[in-house]
Amino acid sequence: MKRQYYISSDLDDLKLVEQELMSEGLTTPQIHVLSADDAEVEKHHLHAIEAVLKQDVVHLMRLGAVTGIIAASLLLLVVYLMNWHTSAVGWLPFAFLAIVILGFCTWIGGFVGIQVPNYQFKRFEKLLEQGKHVFFVDITDDQHSSLEKVIKLHANLKHAGTGEATPEWVVKGQEIFSKFMKVMP
Repeated sequence: MKRQYYISSDLDDLKLVEQELMSEGLTTPQIHVLSADDAEVEKHHLHAIEAVLKQDVVHLMRLGAVTGIIAASLLLLVVYLMNWHTSAVGWLPFAFLAIVILGFCTWIGGFVGIQVPNYQFKRFEKLLEQGKHVFFVDITDDQHSSLEKVIKLHANLKHAGTGEATPEWVVKGQEIFSKFMKVMP
């Protein structure tokens, strides 16, 4: 999937774009609005970005986890090379310490991530401060022509580039979950 970004200052127009895209076969998990005014986005019944996803929590937690895996692996390697595992205590305390290191590094990554904007949205900070809204759509290659057809009808939308999209399996999972929740009483 590919992500297409567009800039607009008109939420009413974005609501029309969303409806037209959905009539073309796109689904709600593929369409998002990033705005500094979440209340207005909610009023227009647009699919806003969750507050936690506006921050870089997920990205930096992953980096923290990778760092933790490396640190834990280095610890276990040192224990092995120094033959500390052959003492009376064995591997157990070192394995536990490795797990603690992994958890701590992951937590630190998430903690730092809460405090910084999402790396994918940093380029739009100035526009958001000016009251603009970022409309973005995650599309498959087959949906590109449908997107182009709808976008041509809305002259106020300015293309703002492309980016890393949500994986297709996540979007499909969100669609299934949404359908399941509608069926549940």
